Amino acid sequence: MVVQGAGTFLLQRIYTCDKYEKMAGNKWDDHFTRRAREEKWRARSVYKLEEIDRKFHLIRRGDRILDLGCSPGSWSQYALKKVGPGGRVSGLDLTRPADFPSKNFSFIHGDIFSFDLSDLVQQVGPRNAVISDMAPQTSGIRAADTGRSLELARRALDIAIVLLKGSGNFVCKILEGEDLKPFRNRVGQYFRQVRPFRPAAVRKRSREVYVIGLGYRSK
Repeated sequence: MVVQGAGTFLLQRIYTCDKYEKMAGNKWDDHFTRRAREEKWRARSVYKLEEIDRKFHLIRRGDRILDLGCSPGSWSQYALKKVGPGGRVSGLDLTRPADFPSKNFSFIHGDIFSFDLSDLVQQVGPRNAVISDMAPQTSGIRAADTGRSLELARRALDIAIVLLKGSGNFVCKILEGEDLKPFRNRVGQYFRQVRPFRPAAVRKRSREVYVIGLGYRSK
């Protein structure tokens, strides 16, 4: 997710950090970047989801997944591999992942803040997991960046609440700050377990952390 201007939210990951096609030979070219190129993943961010999934078992064969802010596509790419031919992955973003051939993948064009949730339920249908790696374009102003990150996390949770099947799972990225604990508490109102987690692929100076909700309590 890139935030451009006051209050304008675009559903894209931060390409300056995670879109490996543009990182070769510059300061972002690290072990995970090189590994992503070698293993044909679309971005180094795939290793964050891979570690989260290995530890918490978010995605299972045959699952139906929604990837919020899916472009450039590494999380959807990983999810498709995990769900297998019997599963489905839908990605929502303002930018369609390039050259993404898969009959089990569907793309929804749009801004998460402009979707009516009831319409999204009709369009997407029930999901076993909702995953989000959305993040704001940072301004350098800590409070502003944290606030924008929280807005994205809250919206991702709102979407998960209306789409998840019973015992479904949720993961979203958020920047660490004073709002992290209240957000974790809100996630805990809907899930049997809530766990914060910082994957090894998160850059050392980054404040990002992932909040994982396991076992959705369906109404």
